[in-house]
Amino acid sequence: MILTKNSNITRWIIIVASFVIVSLILWKTYEFFQHFKDEERTKIEIWSFAQSDLLKNDNLDGNIGNLPLKVITSNKTTPMIMVNTDGGIDVNNIDEEKAKDSVYIEKLILKFKKENKPVEVIFDGKLYNTIYYGNSPLLNKLKYYPLALLLIVFLFGALIYFFYSSNKNAIQNKLWSGMAKETAHQIGTPLSSLIGWTEILKSEHVNPDYIIEIEKDVDRLQTITERFSKIGSLPTLEVTDIIKETIDSYHYLKSRSSKLIEFEIITPSGDIPVNLNKQLYSWTIENLVKNAIDAMKGRGKLVVEISQLENNVKVNVTDTGKGIPKKDFNKIFEPGYTTKKRGWGLGLSLTKRIIEDFHGGKIKVLQSEKDKGTTIQIALKRFTNV
Repeated sequence: MILTKNSNITRWIIIVASFVIVSLILWKTYEFFQHFKDEERTKIEIWSFAQSDLLKNDNLDGNIGNLPLKVITSNKTTPMIMVNTDGGIDVNNIDEEKAKDSVYIEKLILKFKKENKPVEVIFDGKLYNTIYYGNSPLLNKLKYYPLALLLIVFLFGALIYFFYSSNKNAIQNKLWSGMAKETAHQIGTPLSSLIGWTEILKSEHVNPDYIIEIEKDVDRLQTITERFSKIGSLPTLEVTDIIKETIDSYHYLKSRSSKLIEFEIITPSGDIPVNLNKQLYSWTIENLVKNAIDAMKGRGKLVVEISQLENNVKVNVTDTGKGIPKKDFNKIFEPGYTTKKRGWGLGLSLTKRIIEDFHGGKIKVLQSEKDKGTTIQIALKRFTNV
């Protein structure tokens, strides 16, 4: 409990610290952007002064000053449009072909006015022209820097989350595997005793029907032990008739369920070979049937139907229970999800793992309607020699 609390505190400290760091970087980037923008405006203002100086020198003696000329020719990045008082237009650092399009220039002037306040060139107290200028390519690139930074931070955060989640899942899987194997080991000891007591009961001339039922339960316990021992390791698949395996699991569960449940099984004639692990597949059917019985609260109709379509085999388990909301169709297969007061919500999660991870199939809620029932479908590949 203390460890979990400390982990949560550490996680929140990291999140808050990351937020503060990113905020500071963004703020400093904004400050730098504004500073750079101010510097560009200063350059344009100096450019306008140089132009005024050129006009002054030109009017005085016809000589053009070297410094003003150097200032004017030094601007090779900032796009500019000079609109004279007589309506004439000069451009600088703008594509010559595009500059011939008056509509394009008008749109560019509107854009530049939004980006920067125009600079006026005044000579002898009179307005000579107005300079509309846009952001330089470097400033435009800098404008997108915060977005690139946020993307990098997001990807970095996603990488950390993925690593943390994978590590957490690996630890959980290791824990569950260890618990499952320990459970199988613990069951094994009393199971051996039960087998011995069964042999003693046979010698005591107990009713054979009782012995048969006890042996069925002992076999079931052995199957459960094998199931738990297989968790955490890759199970072996064998070509098996899925119809026979389904019927065996169905009959066992039917004989041990409430008589208020009406059972029905529908299967095609013949065999349908599928690569299966018998113990794990029977566990799947058991989980689905038990969940269906719980959904019906021990009273209703349960139908198990097997159908074949080309190379696919479908196993549908249908009940007349309370139904599942559509928003929870995928959520019911998540670990820990349960609507029951008791239980850990692992049954359907294990079922999904058995079908999809171990058998390469699919499991889903085919349909469900409130207070009318649910159909869960398993889809597996039929075994073919080709």
